[in-house]
Amino acid sequence: MPPFVETILVVFTLIAIGYGTAAVRLLRPATGEGLSDFVFTIAVPLLLFRTIATATFDHGAPWALWITYFTAVLVTWSSAHLIIRAGFGRDARSGVVAGVTAAFSNLVLLGIPFMSGLYGEPGLAVLSQLVSIHLPIMLGASIILFEWAVKRDNPAAQPKSAVTLVTGFLRQLVTNPLIIGIFAGLAVRLSGLALPGVVDRVIASLAGVAGPLALFAMGISLHGYGIRGQVRQALAMVSLKLLLMPAVALGMGLALGLPELPLKVAVAAAALPAGVNSWLIANRLGTGERLASTAMTLGTAMAAVTTGVWLLIVEAVL
Repeated sequence: MPPFVETILVVFTLIAIGYGTAAVRLLRPATGEGLSDFVFTIAVPLLLFRTIATATFDHGAPWALWITYFTAVLVTWSSAHLIIRAGFGRDARSGVVAGVTAAFSNLVLLGIPFMSGLYGEPGLAVLSQLVSIHLPIMLGASIILFEWAVKRDNPAAQPKSAVTLVTGFLRQLVTNPLIIGIFAGLAVRLSGLALPGVVDRVIASLAGVAGPLALFAMGISLHGYGIRGQVRQALAMVSLKLLLMPAVALGMGLALGLPELPLKVAVAAAALPAGVNSWLIANRLGTGERLASTAMTLGTAMAAVTTGVWLLIVEAVL
């Protein structure tokens, strides 16, 4: 049995336990929400902070990694937009939601424990280079494209001013705990200061529970979202997410000569299903919530198999 199979089993079993706990109502819904809040606002930001502040980045500048991953995002997003519009007759706004749903990997709640289990701290360090720009790029693209889509669907609509778009975007970023953790870690790293021993142990203790709690909380959240219809459209988006996106990442990484570990992380990250951010963006845009919810639930279940297949493919290629 390949060594990564155990990690996959552990990761998706923790998600299933969270889902089952919510299904039998072992915990109150408010408890699940509290766990999610703790993970998102404290544990994961501290983990990203400590990783960026202290990890060894010995694979050079991340330009090739970023080009590899975001080329896969661009191809997948564009394909999803075209399929949902030409194949299912949806409007341009739905096309934007479809692009987010098919190309927005769950790099935090699922990606961090997954990559840590597969490749340890070096893999987590590489992933943090993706996470550091992933949310700003994906959020910024969704905002800009949705404004274009609103104008496309309704030419008489009054678009938001550039100032309004920029200030709203920056407000969301500077108040996001993940972004705060990333920039705080970068500031400590650039300062050259070492974290005091007691401070580092406290941060490490809180960050150490981020992985399993994130997976457990994710399972609880999936039960809340569930399958909400539009299954055919959702399956089309899931197919792009789990098949096309990692394939493009693998091809691009090989073409650019990406080193072994960054290539593995890029493909594994691209192979992850969409997370709750796709639904949150759909909800913010006011359309496509059912599509995002169904795709997120089905994609997470199917990824328990497809991620293993892609890891096997990468091992065979390398």
